[in-house]
Amino acid sequence: MHQRRFRRSAAVSLVAIAFATPLAAEAQSAAASAGDSASSTDIVVTATRREERAVDVPIAVSALSGEKLAAINSSGQDIRFLSGRVPSLLAESSFGRTFPRFYIRGLGNTDFSSDAAQPVSVVYDNIALESPFLKAFPAFDLENIEVLKGPQGTLFGRNTPAGVIKLTSARPTDHYTGHASASWGTFNTVNSEVALSGPITETLRFRVAGNLQHRDDWVKNDYAQTINERSFDGYDDLAGRALLEYDNGPLNILANVHVRHLRGSARVFRGNSIKPGTNDFVDGFDVEHTAQNGSNPQRLDGWGANLQASYDFDGLGTLFSVTGWEKVNVFSRGDTDGSYPAAVPFSVETGSKARPREFTQELRFASEKFGDVSFQAGAYYFNQNLNTAAVSWGTDNTRTNGNTAHLDNETYAVFGSVEYTPIEQLILRGGLRWSHDRKYSVLNDVNGVQLSDGRAKGSKVSWDASATYKLDDDHSLYARAASGYLGASLKNDVVAGVATEAKPQTTTSFEAGFKGEERGLVSYSADVFYMNTRNIQLTAVGGASNTTTLINARKAIGWGVESEVTLTPVDGLVLTAGGSYNFTKLKDRNLAVAPCSGGCTVLDPIVAGTSFVSIDGNRLPQAPRWIANWTAGYTYLVSENQEVFAYTDWAYRSSVNLFLYDSIEFTGKPSLEGGLRAGWRDNKVGVEVAAFARNITNQIRIVGAIDFNNLTSMVNEPRIIGGEVKFHF
Repeated sequence: MHQRRFRRSAAVSLVAIAFATPLAAEAQSAAASAGDSASSTDIVVTATRREERAVDVPIAVSALSGEKLAAINSSGQDIRFLSGRVPSLLAESSFGRTFPRFYIRGLGNTDFSSDAAQPVSVVYDNIALESPFLKAFPAFDLENIEVLKGPQGTLFGRNTPAGVIKLTSARPTDHYTGHASASWGTFNTVNSEVALSGPITETLRFRVAGNLQHRDDWVKNDYAQTINERSFDGYDDLAGRALLEYDNGPLNILANVHVRHLRGSARVFRGNSIKPGTNDFVDGFDVEHTAQNGSNPQRLDGWGANLQASYDFDGLGTLFSVTGWEKVNVFSRGDTDGSYPAAVPFSVETGSKARPREFTQELRFASEKFGDVSFQAGAYYFNQNLNTAAVSWGTDNTRTNGNTAHLDNETYAVFGSVEYTPIEQLILRGGLRWSHDRKYSVLNDVNGVQLSDGRAKGSKVSWDASATYKLDDDHSLYARAASGYLGASLKNDVVAGVATEAKPQTTTSFEAGFKGEERGLVSYSADVFYMNTRNIQLTAVGGASNTTTLINARKAIGWGVESEVTLTPVDGLVLTAGGSYNFTKLKDRNLAVAPCSGGCTVLDPIVAGTSFVSIDGNRLPQAPRWIANWTAGYTYLVSENQEVFAYTDWAYRSSVNLFLYDSIEFTGKPSLEGGLRAGWRDNKVGVEVAAFARNITNQIRIVGAIDFNNLTSMVNEPRIIGGEVKFHF
């Protein structure tokens, strides 16, 4: 069956490429560069799948690039460095570097299973990535990162009820250029990057880039009787990407091949680290020490390739084809009952092997503007095959194979959007998308005997409608209504041997805002929003049985406000600030879950006659009310070519619930983390030397937990101080 699907997928991609690459192609790139389409002071985004000034786009979108992106990514962090760096965005993980979980406006999924469905979509080089393991691909040599908030279901890949994180790699150039950088810091943390780009012929150009991140094992294992590692939490993470672009007349083809190789530690679970009756660490807690009898290695090997082709039909529009293949093999092992000393010392150590494979094909036509009207229309196909296996170990490292699971996940969709400008100041947009999802899963025991199977399919129409009113060229008001759809989910908990299903969920969102640019001085945006998610899919994680179970709540509501501003009051000084307030609430009088085991203080009422607690009225997990970030960068010209610079950035989030239920111990405290990067550069020679610090105050916070047998926490990154050198050529 898998071979037939692969052949069918390959046939679809070949047909699509044939459509998008007519033999008569010649002369220019299908899409103009940002420098050609707007002045250098404009903020240009691709939130509507076209390059547009941010002030003209009726979407709450944040963009990261340049100095800010370089600073917050300077200490070798994984993609979770985005957390809190734009309004309404949070990221966390219980797998470490291989499994990020994103939340936008409070919508996300705390599930740590390999078959988890997430309402936030990660689109890397126009490929929508479904598996959380694929969403973890390192962020390096990027043109920019855009965060689109709210449902984006009509134009982006799979359905995206919460929003999109869009990463775009730097493209090949028509002149020779490149850069190389290396940094070294605390715990022997190394972050290095290299890129080289240039022409091969007049119509062919290339770009190659690589990223190496390393950290020594810095958490000491104080359990003297262990037969496993004496230290944890280091990593060697290597990733590379090669791009080849053919640009000849109306035809443009961009081929992308990328790989990743990771060896390191899985997440360190810090058992008995929370003081009962509080959300403080126990007395004497030291982030650089733990005591575990288990082992926690982690391995990831993956590769992918995509082919993007466009053909410009003069006077009509451009046809785009996007074809992608992604695959990864992941293994993690962890001491999931936490660490010694425990109230009753025992070991529960589990692991899993996951092998997601994904294929994507999109065809899209973007028209020129005919009078007052332009449009986009296309078709989309997605196929995922996921195999998962559970493994457990005894205290003597005796390995026992466990249950296995398989998931087939397939989507067909057609979509279209129209833009109409009845008067010069008013832009009206509307879009529709029809999606058909089909899933099949099977759960087997260690002997291959089927324990359960599940099937789910369904179709849904999602939509959006918006209006932008331009007060003048640089100021606008907008309003937008949109719906997002997440198909039915099937879950196989291979560790517990339990299969569950959740019904489809639908999010309806309304927002209004304003945007403005005073070119060279200030840009700003603000919006208010309200959203209603019906049949919201939730994952009851942990509890006494340590299982992950899918459930539906009748609905969840959310509303809030977001704003961002960039100010350049004097030459050389750039100030930015952003913030959001997000209120979320579950509404289902019959909704109850199993609370924690192991001594936490639950605040929700117990449902009479059961051991469950009601979670009606609770806020969503990992959904802080407040997120704020601010930066300040100053550059002073020492001579014609030399300058010194300093850049500081800070991110704040208020308290969060770590689980669906409310408890004292599993409430994460407010967090404030800051960074600083300062140095000297010579723009003529192309050299830069800098010192940096991340988490300057060394504030350690509980950012995740395991609740099934003791008060186990996961914590944020410690302070990293180091130096960096960069070369541009």
